[in-house]
Amino acid sequence: MRAVVLENDKLRVTVLPEKGGDVVEFLHKPTDTDFVWLTPQGLRNPRDHFLGAADDVAQFIDHYEGGWQEIFPSGGAPSVYRGARLAQHGEVAGLPWDCQVVADTEQEVAIRLSVRTRRLPYRVERTLRLVYGTAALEVESRATNEAGIPLHAMWGQHLVYGRPFLRPGATIRLPDGIQVIPHEIAINPPERRVQQGGPWQWPKVPTPKGGETDLSVVPEQGSPSDVLYLTGFTEGWYEISTDIGMRVEWDARVLPYLWMWQEVGASQDYPWWGQVYTIGLEPFSSMPTNGLAEAVENGTALILQPHETKTMTLRAEVLA
Repeated sequence: MRAVVLENDKLRVTVLPEKGGDVVEFLHKPTDTDFVWLTPQGLRNPRDHFLGAADDVAQFIDHYEGGWQEIFPSGGAPSVYRGARLAQHGEVAGLPWDCQVVADTEQEVAIRLSVRTRRLPYRVERTLRLVYGTAALEVESRATNEAGIPLHAMWGQHLVYGRPFLRPGATIRLPDGIQVIPHEIAINPPERRVQQGGPWQWPKVPTPKGGETDLSVVPEQGSPSDVLYLTGFTEGWYEISTDIGMRVEWDARVLPYLWMWQEVGASQDYPWWGQVYTIGLEPFSSMPTNGLAEAVENGTALILQPHETKTMTLRAEVLA
């Protein structure tokens, strides 16, 4: 697969335009720390994968290498919106994007990725930029409704962290006043980390077995899995740290939720097989992870008027 490398004195960021514009390397050069987590299956070229059952979940999972994806126009589980069947995590993460170099000087480097969705009439652009002397990746994304009718969308940034950066005892900082809403499921199994119900106040929340757990501390290998929705952001930011850290800032007016996905080895079946130790901290427009149709029904989906463009900004900076 073709790759584009953006590099300055602090960072090296590698992007795969032909695979959803995925970020597959985010290397802090002074400490030789790569913040990108890769799955045990590694990087697979979707063009080389023809076998296996084709379904709306496997389309994403079979080629999921970890990394960082733009999610649009649906997030989470497969969904049907106005007759369009949308697979796991929507369309753009599975499409090849066009790529153009828009800055290449001593002071800054930048690329612009662009793609049109195939089942809904959207165009998405994403500009990634590094500026000399800063250990930060700056991202600006634009989504345009190319139809003459209003349309809905979910929009998110699928950021995950894993070893070697992530380890037990790593800490997560959020603004004051954040609430925690557990993903609703039919039953409340004891292996969940957080008691169903809420909303609970970040960071100490009740567990299904009684007592409480501190969500601001990354747990040990084998701890229960969970999916949580964090709300109440007047300012969009978080920090996740070990002896080095990452601060992510985003426009909470467009992405008012933070999805927290925890998979640290408890899931023994497909697709993780007990091999995964990762935390996802994903700014999102909507909730839950059940796809666009449910986000429309609960009123959290974005609405793009005819020919309207919405813009989202994000900055990911290394704390060293």
